[in-house]
Amino acid sequence: MMRAIWNGVVIAETPRTKRVEGNDYFPPESLKREYFTESPSKSLCPWKGVARYYTLTVNGELNPNAAWSYPHPTPLARRIKNHVAFWNGVVVEGTREKKPARQG
Repeated sequence: MMRAIWNGVVIAETPRTKRVEGNDYFPPESLKREYFTESPSKSLCPWKGVARYYTLTVNGELNPNAAWSYPHPTPLARRIKNHVAFWNGVVVEGTREKKPARQG
């Protein structure tokens, strides 16, 4: 199980993330949304597209722009659409589970 932790609280948890450029991208359904607020900040990655940011609020403390996602990624990055990655003190830990073997 993979977890993203900030300020002593698990803010996202999932069996599998998508790893891109050394970052684990968590699926949108794995986020504990009560800790996330959309930020007006954006940035541009030449191959992934425009990133949107989230500010985390845990136990009354703010961590501005500590999470980001690509809601409309380029075709090369479509596998991380709406997935969220972290930085700025957020600890990502755990072991990614392997994908189930295909049947048939």
